[in-house]
Amino acid sequence: MKQILNRYQFDDMVVCYEINDEKQVGLFLYPADMPLEKCANPDTAIDSLVQLKIAGDMYNGAYAPGNTLRNGESTIRMKYVSQKLTEENNVQTVITVMEDERGYQVTHKLSYVQGEKVLRAECEFLNKSAESVKLEMFESVSLSEISPYISGDEAGEIMVHRLQSRWSQEGRLLSQSLEELQLDVSWTKEAVRCERFGQAGSLPVNHYFPFLGVEDRRNHIFWGMQIAHNASWQMEIYRIDENLAISGGLADREFGHWMKNIAPGERFLTPEAIVTVCHTDSADFFTRRLADAGQNAADAGPECEQDLPIVFNEYCTTWGNPSHENICEILKTIKGKGFTYFVIDCGWYKREGVPWDISMGDYDPSVSLFPMGLEQTVQEIRNAGLKPGIWFEIENVGQASEAYNNTEHLLHLDGKPLTTTRRRFWDMTDPWVNQYLTEHVIEFLKKYGFEYMKMDYNDTVGMGCDGYESIGEGLRQNMAAAREFVEKVKKEIPGIVLENCASGGHRLEPGYMALTSMASFSDAHECVEIPVIAANLHRVILPRQSQIWAVIRKTDSLKRISYSVAATFLGRMCISGDVWQLNKEQWAVIDNGIAFYKKIVSVIKRGQSYHFGTEIKSIRHPDGWQAVLRIGDNGKAYIVLHTFMKDVPDKISFSLPENCPSDISDLFSWEEKKAEIRNKTITFYDLQQEDTVAVFLE
Repeated sequence: MKQILNRYQFDDMVVCYEINDEKQVGLFLYPADMPLEKCANPDTAIDSLVQLKIAGDMYNGAYAPGNTLRNGESTIRMKYVSQKLTEENNVQTVITVMEDERGYQVTHKLSYVQGEKVLRAECEFLNKSAESVKLEMFESVSLSEISPYISGDEAGEIMVHRLQSRWSQEGRLLSQSLEELQLDVSWTKEAVRCERFGQAGSLPVNHYFPFLGVEDRRNHIFWGMQIAHNASWQMEIYRIDENLAISGGLADREFGHWMKNIAPGERFLTPEAIVTVCHTDSADFFTRRLADAGQNAADAGPECEQDLPIVFNEYCTTWGNPSHENICEILKTIKGKGFTYFVIDCGWYKREGVPWDISMGDYDPSVSLFPMGLEQTVQEIRNAGLKPGIWFEIENVGQASEAYNNTEHLLHLDGKPLTTTRRRFWDMTDPWVNQYLTEHVIEFLKKYGFEYMKMDYNDTVGMGCDGYESIGEGLRQNMAAAREFVEKVKKEIPGIVLENCASGGHRLEPGYMALTSMASFSDAHECVEIPVIAANLHRVILPRQSQIWAVIRKTDSLKRISYSVAATFLGRMCISGDVWQLNKEQWAVIDNGIAFYKKIVSVIKRGQSYHFGTEIKSIRHPDGWQAVLRIGDNGKAYIVLHTFMKDVPDKISFSLPENCPSDISDLFSWEEKKAEIRNKTITFYDLQQEDTVAVFLE
């Protein structure tokens, strides 16, 4: 029989622990404004808050093997020992200790940071036995009793929300019912139902974001989680009876080729999971809670980042062929235009006749591209009043580099150097590699005085590498060492601005976002879908950290320039392209866009986003229209409207929330446009295909 073990309230969230006669403990969350007096679904079995699988233990039956490792013998053996609430430095933590009589202990920690709308979870395994034990699954968090307000099997009431991601198509929202996922309960309530998803490899946002939302549509409640991990991860939606559970963490043996030996006395800590519950009928309100979990880390970043300065990156100007000469030409044009950073992108190291994308790894500045030395170019950037930045692909080496043949210090798989079409990978756990990169990256940055580093990563290790008890553990160790090197950069060069890039948006997970100042939102450099992707990302990362390309071509119409510039209002502005070949009228549109961007910085930094528009069926070929309203915590707001190729009305209207300001104090477009607000409804007039209008509201 189930009963309540303890309840705790953190902000508007209630954390409830339930226990049964066998001392199994479950965890569920519910909104504080929807109180529950007793256990939810009293006739269902407890789904344990600790989910692990030890090699050799019995698997869950009922068709689970191959689909999930949850709720096998290892989980069932974990019994309640103790629970306490601690408080330190505005952080409250519920610590629950579970133990297996064989000598295995798990400490489950659920923490609340004052002022946040999320909880942070992690689990630690301690081997107190006299023999080594091998983990093959150990998840960071598991929430059950979704939804505690619905009795029965919840037919037709529960929606699952995920964010899909492909290269240059990041953040597409996928919403499905439990029934569409075949997660409705079996007629005997004895067959396991599980949807396990995630990704295997060193690009954590390659197929899905480590994000999950589950919605009770009848009662307007969302539960959700993110996993902060830069390697293979998984999430699971599980049920065997009417108790629906969600969990997530490291990808397990079945999904991510992961096993971990724990010697007597050793401990193992899972990655952090970020979880929340929210009483709302708005997915936008719910997703803001998870994205805002990054605000404290962003606030603690470099002081120069706090007003969201504008980036100029020359990649789409020179396409991997930067030189002292062309950089000086760019600087003559953009000096005094409102930029703060000038980033020298890839190719600065390439040898004559060798493409940039297969020669990274040696990192000797090109003598032909920089005949007076790179220091002279850096000085020219400073003379123009800009902070110099530079591109590195720290962890990978190209096939044309000397480093490519230094195989004893590279990752191996099946005894051979782990090789993709154009790259191999440093063994980041190797002390020799750490010293090599310290000299070639950290000392390089210091020598030339770079204040900004764009960290790119353009391939994936895949399922793992040799050298450990499993290839999945090899991957985890390597990626942990990669993160430690980034932390070393920050320690050695205090205040450096770091850009998180992995073929654009393949590392947009909470851990790397907290480690860096901003991220490349995508590799969609000059595509019509840029505003669609940029809007999608409001659901999963902070707009203040989402660096968006506006690539301007000399052949662009004023309308097209306006379209590109306005997309950057959905995050951080980054300009590139044929800037020294633009005419006065083209530059006027950019200048107006920069001025508009600077007005809305405070709203980008902190606010609530709302999505409007037609359903985007194809990200690559969008039709209809899209508008994003962002209401700042300071009471100001802005709207960015884009139209696409087909089904574009010449007039667009939509209702504004009650808390939205109603005075249009500024308007950005390529020509005079009319927009008005009446009775809390905004209307835009005289729209064309691939058009844009942005308004600032006070």
